[in-house]
Amino acid sequence: MQKDIEITLLPHEVEQTEVINQKLAEALKLPGSRIKGYEILKRSIDARSRKVIFRLQVKVFVDEEGTPEVYTINYKNVSDAKPVIIIGAGPAGLFAALQCIENGLKPIIIERGKDVKQRRRDLAAINKQGLVNTESNYCYGEGGAGTYSDGKLYTRSNKRGDINKVLQVFVNHGAEADIAIDARPHIGTNKLPHIITSIKDTILNAGGEVMFDSRMTDILIEFGKVKGIEINFEEKLFADDIILATGHSARDVYELLNSKNILIEAKPFALGVRIEHPQEIIDSAQYHCNIRSEFLPPAYYSLVEQVGARGVFSFCMCPGGIIAPCATGENEIVVNGWSPSKRNNPYANSGTVVQVTLNDVQGYDPLRMLHFQSEIEKMAFEAGGGNLVAPAQRMVDFVNNKLSIDLPKNSYLPGTKSSMLDNILPDFVSDSLRVALPLFGKKIKDYYTNEAILVGVESRTSSPVRIPRDKETYQHPQIKGLYPCAEGAGYAGGIVSAAIDGINCANAILNAS
Repeated sequence: MQKDIEITLLPHEVEQTEVINQKLAEALKLPGSRIKGYEILKRSIDARSRKVIFRLQVKVFVDEEGTPEVYTINYKNVSDAKPVIIIGAGPAGLFAALQCIENGLKPIIIERGKDVKQRRRDLAAINKQGLVNTESNYCYGEGGAGTYSDGKLYTRSNKRGDINKVLQVFVNHGAEADIAIDARPHIGTNKLPHIITSIKDTILNAGGEVMFDSRMTDILIEFGKVKGIEINFEEKLFADDIILATGHSARDVYELLNSKNILIEAKPFALGVRIEHPQEIIDSAQYHCNIRSEFLPPAYYSLVEQVGARGVFSFCMCPGGIIAPCATGENEIVVNGWSPSKRNNPYANSGTVVQVTLNDVQGYDPLRMLHFQSEIEKMAFEAGGGNLVAPAQRMVDFVNNKLSIDLPKNSYLPGTKSSMLDNILPDFVSDSLRVALPLFGKKIKDYYTNEAILVGVESRTSSPVRIPRDKETYQHPQIKGLYPCAEGAGYAGGIVSAAIDGINCANAILNAS
């Protein structure tokens, strides 16, 4: 007999099997001898009261031995199957490739950047020397931006596809099994490269192909249907179906589509800063304690405030994390954040951004939001003085419109320079942040403090361009066989939602066959 129940545990009890068995027996009002095993289905932290607890959804095996389900996929060999070209080796591209293999199609992934091993050298040059390789950086390369973006797997995309399948594929390729049960699953930037490489190996072993240092420079179209692509202005590759999974930073792709009169649309996005606190401030506030228990992970927060007609919200919060330079071009500053698997760095950072609407940028150019985004990033670069030094300001100083005399120690490796962020951010962004930050301080004790640093600019929370597609077929309305996919097309907002969208595009190709 099996029963699903919820139990609560104190932090130090979570790893104690005997305690869990006792709690299960008490909850079911059964002798402990009848509990033959259990499987944890979901685990979350409840810090709403002063006593922090864990809530566990558990499948209990009563009077019979239970065997937890093992999720496996038998990937067939597709070496000689019909090819599908996939542009981009990020989460969407990789999961689209895996699904193509399941569906009996041969994926050919085209990635402008380098593999994980080669990519590390370019990231070191970004952090230590402020040098950006425009084809290999935090956004371009094996695994896409997802490889070095913390590995958060939390998503609200329940209606889009099978979240559990995505999590189990990660587990099968080396992720900790806990990601399938945690309410806010997280892999860690230090572990993602190995997992991404393992997924690539699965694709290659099944007869798929992955081509690095291969940038799509043209899409070949005849009579309203794709025929293939041009790579690096030289090689041509032919296929009847193309999944466009290029991520939100491949500006040249948007420009290519626009130059070929392929329909694209301006899209709202969000703009702001990355805010970093000492992690102990967040721990103390969220866990109602002076010192965080060794049995609790570094604390997380999520904040949102409506300021007039605009939403101001935290984004991609990284407990125990690092602020990273994520520019993809020269003379621009873009910041993001990530955490290692242990989340053991002394700082907590989060993007804190303001909604930018289509009415904020006048005109009809489908690239106008992209150009607006780019201008802000260039202004941030100029304010920092070069070498990816980022403009920054203490939080209270920013709200009081005061230049910071000095800046707190922080995790941004290229360095920070005290600047008036007002000179970079549009007035509507600065004004909205000024109202929201003190209000956030009322929600989280000591959040509003000059110990916190605002680092500019957080500008790539999502794509400023949408590539339209049919809701049923997933194909571009003008171009048969072209499947706009995931973040770069405006249809996803994270690793899991991008992976699900990649799966859905691969299935759409099968359905259209």
